[in-house]
Amino acid sequence: MINKKRIFEILEIASAGDVPSKIFDVFIMTLISLNVIAVILETEPSLASYKRFFNKFEVFSVVVFSIEYLLRIWTCTSDKRFKHPLKGRIRFAVTPLALIDLLAVLPFYLPMVIPLDLRSIRALRLFRFVRLLKIGRYSESLRSLGYVLKKKEEELIVTVIALLMLLVITSSIVYFLEHEAQPKVFSSIPAAMWWGVATLTTVGYGDVCPITTLGKCFGALIAILGIGMFALPAGIVASGFAEAFQRRRRTTQICPHCGKNINEQPKKANNNRKL
Repeated sequence: MINKKRIFEILEIASAGDVPSKIFDVFIMTLISLNVIAVILETEPSLASYKRFFNKFEVFSVVVFSIEYLLRIWTCTSDKRFKHPLKGRIRFAVTPLALIDLLAVLPFYLPMVIPLDLRSIRALRLFRFVRLLKIGRYSESLRSLGYVLKKKEEELIVTVIALLMLLVITSSIVYFLEHEAQPKVFSSIPAAMWWGVATLTTVGYGDVCPITTLGKCFGALIAILGIGMFALPAGIVASGFAEAFQRRRRTTQICPHCGKNINEQPKKANNNRKL
């Protein structure tokens, strides 16, 4: 008899010492990566002779991802959050990760159901890049990134708002400084925002630049200011990763012999004492 709970454990992120789950995770991540590489290589005209190989690989990948998706729908009731046979599976199907799994294979099946012209089919093939998002399900590092972004959500939102305010202010000022000298280039504040983005990010494409003395001085000041302002989000994310890693080290200490979390045992003992 097929053990549904065991299949559920294998499909989820591998725990310490679970060799079949680790093998499955590596296999899926490798297949996802190869799919993205295949999508990129298909656009190379010199590889047109390998079109049949790419098509066969696409069919193989879709079969694997489809089986994986169906197994997840079937075994999701092993999780207490989705234990109801019908409602639980529906709730699981609309979770972000389950939707990503569905979108990974949907572009392959959709043209078979809905008649579409060739241009629409080519557009749907771009959705195959969604498979890259599936790696987040099997990578603890990518899951940590999601945790960090959620943890630092308020700081990042404040930083983005500050950057937008700075962009509006700098674009307005440079518009008034350069409009008379370059009426076509700095025709409006929205048009000046392209210069603002290029300057604040220190990219400096050079297609739009101030020519007046005041405009040049102001542009130099904004370029220096932009270095610090756009470094803020990177610093916030780096700080979040440091906190996440410290938290993981405090809460997770794997025993090299049994593969269990050492810190879990004292907690259980303390709970028993309280009872």
